[in-house]
Amino acid sequence: MNKYEAEFSNLVRSFRKKHMGKGPSKVTTTFCKNWAICEMEGNLSPVEKFIASADEGKQMLRAARTEMVKDMYRKNPPVEMEEFLGCKYVDLFVDIDIDRDFGMSIFVFNEDIEQKFCK
Repeated sequence: MNKYEAEFSNLVRSFRKKHMGKGPSKVTTTFCKNWAICEMEGNLSPVEKFIASADEGKQMLRAARTEMVKDMYRKNPPVEMEEFLGCKYVDLFVDIDIDRDFGMSIFVFNEDIEQKFCK
């Protein structure tokens, strides 16, 4: 992870904390073409971990978390990320493994950020 990817990880963590009340404990970012691929550990709050202790809770929590995160970025465009990268945010793909408390977010931008920051 280079310094730009590390700084992007910090932006993701602070954005999540600001809009969700808790950010992941660890974020690792890799730029690949026009994607910023973020691996996130330590996403769940104590209440969410309690909900996940039941099988129905796991399914409900996964569905709610993925949709809520996507909706959060739709309602609050990540201006800080756009300013940092100098390009426009286009889309977001999200998933989380509730058992491992491990999430992935793929941010899509309108420019090749790998070429811009990793070459």
